[in-house]
Amino acid sequence: MASAGSSADLPRKEAGVLRGHEGAVLAARFNADGNYCLSCGKDRTLRLWNPHRGIHIKTFKSHGREVRDVHATSDNAKLCSCGGDRQVFYWDVATGRVIRKFRGHDSEVNAVKFNEYGSVVVSAGYDRSVRAWDCRSHSTEPIQIIDTFIDSVMSICLTKTEIIAGSVDGTVRTFDIRIGRELVDDLKHPVNCISLSNDANCILANCLDSTLRLLDRTTGELLQQYKGHICKSYKMDCCLTNTDAHVTCGSEDGFIYFWDLVDASVISRFRAHASVVTSVNYHPKDCCMLTSSVDGTIRIWTA
Repeated sequence: MASAGSSADLPRKEAGVLRGHEGAVLAARFNADGNYCLSCGKDRTLRLWNPHRGIHIKTFKSHGREVRDVHATSDNAKLCSCGGDRQVFYWDVATGRVIRKFRGHDSEVNAVKFNEYGSVVVSAGYDRSVRAWDCRSHSTEPIQIIDTFIDSVMSICLTKTEIIAGSVDGTVRTFDIRIGRELVDDLKHPVNCISLSNDANCILANCLDSTLRLLDRTTGELLQQYKGHICKSYKMDCCLTNTDAHVTCGSEDGFIYFWDLVDASVISRFRAHASVVTSVNYHPKDCCMLTSSVDGTIRIWTA
């Protein structure tokens, strides 16, 4: 693990506000190189921005219900999105058009991710399943369904060979796609977001008992717990900073928290939004982060 950095290295100066969504913004994400960001929300749209210059570039409209998650391929050419309309949308960025809609989830879809090649989309839903879809095929049927969960699946992470998913049933499950093995870590509390450390050795899980838990990815051992924020009823993203020295998460009272990775002390906390913070997303290289909120704004923070 990285040694703890000082709080001076953390982004807490507001560098800009992105406005345009009507109603709650449910997620905001940097693209792979951190030059652009994507957002989605209750207003049924996805939006592409240059957050560093405060410019709105494009709005993507086709969803019939709220949009809960969005992800871009590493070459920025394609997007995937999901939400209340039970489908996974696959978009062409240049034209702003939907290439395909993948149907199969029986209920709202909470999370989507591309694999590293942008050839497969993995989605997680309220129907207690994770599904994988082939973007290159013209079929709209899933190529894989994982339905061993007992409750809604809220969040997914992908590695080269694994799908990792967090569920309201209190588990983080890791599926090795090559050998078909499933590993289950039971955290005993509903999991609403998971993210991987940058070295991919640890899984960070945000649970609805207002506790973040850090797990060793290979052994499932509980390495640390982080407390102070409020997380009881909303899906809220959490992540590690790009150096893996700190953990960050939003709070239902509008605050952002930073903890020291190793000793779990609160290094910094500040009021970022007027309402629930739905999303925190760290820049891949720079000391910069995005936050989004039920208050309808996306904010950019720098050191």
